[in-house]
Amino acid sequence: MKFRPSILLTIALFSLALIFARLGYWQTQRKAEKAELFEQFENAPSMSITEAVESGRQFAHVEGFGRFDAERHILVDNRMFQGRPGVYVLTPFIIEGGATVMVNRGWLPIPPDRRSLPAVPTSDELRVIRGRLKLLTTQGPRLGDADVLETDRWPQLVTYLDQAPLSQALGYSIPPWLVQLEADQADGFEGREWQAAVMEPATHGAYAVQWFALSLAAIIIWITLGVRSGQKAGQSGPNSGNKQQS
Repeated sequence: MKFRPSILLTIALFSLALIFARLGYWQTQRKAEKAELFEQFENAPSMSITEAVESGRQFAHVEGFGRFDAERHILVDNRMFQGRPGVYVLTPFIIEGGATVMVNRGWLPIPPDRRSLPAVPTSDELRVIRGRLKLLTTQGPRLGDADVLETDRWPQLVTYLDQAPLSQALGYSIPPWLVQLEADQADGFEGREWQAAVMEPATHGAYAVQWFALSLAAIIIWITLGVRSGQKAGQSGPNSGNKQQS
């Protein structure tokens, strides 16, 4: 059996195999990172909001005593819940004798045209809240210009969440953290099943398997086409020429 792959075929398929293998390796790295993140989420300590913010303990179970700002709310757009478009409702929580931190109170639906914003019923009575500490800033790639917040129009709809413009609109500095309100807490809305990240480690593992399988498929195709090319070359070789002359 002759094996005669073309140079162009070899370059193309081995390039694809290398790209697929690198993507598979990247997904295995992401799986390890997510596994560490989920472990951190599961084993997070419990402390006050002030202590967690000062020490930067992401995912910590936090508790604080204070009151909500009943008038000023940030609605973070493009949040899906059970297939429906909506917003996350973020409300400032003024800690008694301390700073102010944003609280994610959950999800509310919003009309597709965005011309009317949902009502955000809020009581400013003193209370204890419990939740999870999380970074405030929206992560990941962004499209379009940064959101511009006003000081005299509430609630306000934003696409991305950033500390600096939010502090400027509120009139005081807020820490780069927010509290995700626990599902059993009052004054919250739907969609409060918080987790460390949207995509779990097992999903990255499945993607890695797919990329490695594609890399192997590219090599198998290279071998198959190389064998076929060798067979064709053998059939049109010297023996076939002698048969034609006779």
